Amino acid sequence: MRRLAAAAASLAVAAAPGPAWAGFAAELGVAPWREAVVSVESFAEATVVLRQAGGWRRTHSGRIDRSELTLWQLPATASGRFERWCAPAAETGCLRFVRFAGVAQRPVRLAARAWDTGGIYSIMVRSDNVPALFDAAIKAGWWAESEPVRFTFGASDLRNVVLSGPHGFNIAVYERVSPPFAAFPVGRVSQAFNAMRMVRSRPAARAFYERQLGFGVVFDSNSEPAEPARSNFGIPLNYTPQVKRGAAALQPVDGETGRVEVMQIEGFTGSDHSADASPPNLGILTVRYPVRQLAAYRAATERQGAVIAYRGEGVSIPGLGLGAGKFSLFAVRDPDGNLTEFYGKD
Repeated sequence: MRRLAAAAASLAVAAAPGPAWAGFAAELGVAPWREAVVSVESFAEATVVLRQAGGWRRTHSGRIDRSELTLWQLPATASGRFERWCAPAAETGCLRFVRFAGVAQRPVRLAARAWDTGGIYSIMVRSDNVPALFDAAIKAGWWAESEPVRFTFGASDLRNVVLSGPHGFNIAVYERVSPPFAAFPVGRVSQAFNAMRMVRSRPAARAFYERQLGFGVVFDSNSEPAEPARSNFGIPLNYTPQVKRGAAALQPVDGETGRVEVMQIEGFTGSDHSADASPPNLGILTVRYPVRQLAAYRAATERQGAVIAYRGEGVSIPGLGLGAGKFSLFAVRDPDGNLTEFYGKD
């Protein structure tokens, strides 16, 4: 079995725990992201793999409140419905699927390849059997850039595949064959723990999350395999030793959840989809972090140079936690136009 740590730098999710956290995100109470928001045309098609193979359950559903539509700066003609789905026994790492009406849409990453930038590329989950999940996804009408890839990373024996659903909704799946993973329940499809963004500059993207958002770095890697190796990013076999793939993962507090990952693929010239990375377009729109001291955290990000993309108060979003009631939210964009939302009660 080849040693392919570099061929899938994003798989450093299996690495040793990250450094001690000292960023201002942790100090001001930013917790791991609770949900990702995915814009779809059909709830049934978008959730089929999670439901049928993973046993995910719908925790909330209904009409999108006008306050949330206003937060997203959508016109008065816009309306929508949502379904929130979570892995068995999980209340975080969930997916909120939204279906809009009365407003024009296009896929965020229309006809995109992995090396195209802009828009969130994938949501990451774990599995206890990647080959079986791959077979189930293909049977359900989903696709993939490659069949599952097996490799070693450090002391870990891993399998990985990126499943492709409607309108660029990708789910990257990781199985740690050994040693056992026990940080949270896995099953066939676990809760989500990470979200991948393809970026023009890994150093610039890392600096944004680290300096402007106060996140800690889990890993930063840019080495390559010494010989041709299958890639789950659709890179031709003979190009894999020379096309540079570098990735960095960051999170507000130490642990196995709530991460964001930025990957730069050098060697191919791609397209930039950042102009379409906003609601109501189709695809993965944002992840949402709960914050204990929201006003203080927003002020800290602005002092560090972050620009607020939008903000709102008194927003009604069922299922976000922190107790019943309405929320204050704000969003920022990273250097590649990708949204991240933060919410709280102050």
